[in-house]
Amino acid sequence: MGIVNKILGDKKTGDVGGYIDLEKYMESTGGGEGAKMHVRVGEIQRYEDLKDFTDYVYGGNVLILDFSPIAEEEVILKRITNDLKKLAQEINGDIAGIGNNLMVIAPSDVKVERRKLRGKYS
Repeated sequence: MGIVNKILGDKKTGDVGGYIDLEKYMESTGGGEGAKMHVRVGEIQRYEDLKDFTDYVYGGNVLILDFSPIAEEEVILKRITNDLKKLAQEINGDIAGIGNNLMVIAPSDVKVERRKLRGKYS
């Protein structure tokens, strides 16, 4: 595969725009069945969805929560954020915002670093 194919994608394998469909590699890597902790992205649509997300974090997993669908609803967003802060405190975990519409909720013994990691020549 030449450098142009690496940048633009290989039409034969279905890679488009430099993106690779990782689903086809899941079988060969094992898919993480033996992992002690998982990281998952969730999207909250309404306050009632919060229970499913908190259960996931209570299970010892890391959640990256996208709250963009409710970002304009200040009262609901504040309520969700307060509940998630209480959850993080209760389980001795951590919570931090990423950008404008994402937050990370981590279980106990996981610290979310607030400073960005930059390359050596950035």
